[in-house]
Amino acid sequence: MSSGNPALSLDQEINPWEAQNARFDFAARKLNLDEGLWKLLRTPARELIVHFPVAMDDGHIEIFTGFRVQHNIARGPCKGGIRYSPDVTLDEVRALASWMTWKCAVVNIPFGGAKGGVICDPKSMSRGELERMTRRYTSEIIEFIGPEKDVPAPDVNTNEQTMAWIMDTYSMHMRQTVTSVVTGKPLDMGGSRGRIEATGRGVMIACNESLRYLNMSIEGCRVIIQGFGNVGSNAARLMMEQGYKIVGIAEKDGGLYNNNGIDIHQLAEYKYRNGTTLGFRGGEDVPSEELLLNDCDILIPAATENVITSRNAAQIKAKIVVEGANGPTTAVADEILAEKRIFIVPDILANAGGVTASYYEWVQDRQGYFWKEAVINEQLETLLRDSFDDVVRYAEAHNVNNRIAAYMLAIDRVAFTIRQRGIYA
Repeated sequence: MSSGNPALSLDQEINPWEAQNARFDFAARKLNLDEGLWKLLRTPARELIVHFPVAMDDGHIEIFTGFRVQHNIARGPCKGGIRYSPDVTLDEVRALASWMTWKCAVVNIPFGGAKGGVICDPKSMSRGELERMTRRYTSEIIEFIGPEKDVPAPDVNTNEQTMAWIMDTYSMHMRQTVTSVVTGKPLDMGGSRGRIEATGRGVMIACNESLRYLNMSIEGCRVIIQGFGNVGSNAARLMMEQGYKIVGIAEKDGGLYNNNGIDIHQLAEYKYRNGTTLGFRGGEDVPSEELLLNDCDILIPAATENVITSRNAAQIKAKIVVEGANGPTTAVADEILAEKRIFIVPDILANAGGVTASYYEWVQDRQGYFWKEAVINEQLETLLRDSFDDVVRYAEAHNVNNRIAAYMLAIDRVAFTIRQRGIYA
């Protein structure tokens, strides 16, 4: 059940674009994809780089660099988040845009993939500076986004307020309110119920389905979660309420461990008050890197890329890895985890709850009718359970691991649509 990834150098291993390509190439080879479609699907359709000025609070002008990459629109408008970070690179945005194409295809929703980002340190910026930067970035990419073109969403260091600014800027330029230009908005502005916790809920559904597939029980199932942001905290809370035992939470500034289970409600309240999980008395302090290697049933990396690499994969003791983050496992680490017979639910399936709920928000905005949260959660669960079954059946049929199966399924669906549409020339 090896993924068959070719050997990569260290730089290639931690480069998300190279890692994405390694998985794509292997899956395409297994599908016997013809050379033309291989080239087409390997290459983003459009890459936009913008450099723009923003007036800072002290009066000086700062120049920011932003990106928007649109990978493929064969199955529908592009869809993908916008992140604010000092570490944003074009290669990272390319990889994330490609992953979005495959993610949307895996769960069979009518979107292609895109991603955006601005190189900045949002933690050092005031609310006013963030708003001015967001509005100017939006105006720079405004011709490339829209409800039928490309629909942004929140990502790392962006939130519903960021989306409100983008929607308002776009609407001012269009001279009409266009709620469906972004998803992840506040409820009062056309946002969807259940959207905030949707990615975490999807992670929980992936865990539930993994246990069902492997004939394991939720009762007493020990879980370690890396990251306690939107995805990690919601997954932790929902899973604890279902009977999982959350024994570890790893954050950037340190980890917590409690063999009897951490009270996630108390931890969330503590972090809200203190801005950190450090010092919480419901668990003992453990270095985050160490916590990832602790014995557990399920490990959920739910923060950033390149958390499980060739340097630590051999020491992972979890039976199941459910990827709440994008690209947390490198291609080289995949090989090691496969040898250890660890069951992986790949990112393009495990964290697809967010884009699925975004799709529901987009549909509701376009029809001007909003659904009850119970309806959204029910539809989300049905779609993700069906998608999980599709992937594991594909893995069994083709004798590949779940990640390559998910890629193969997604590539097959996108390629089929392109063949049906034909190549415009």
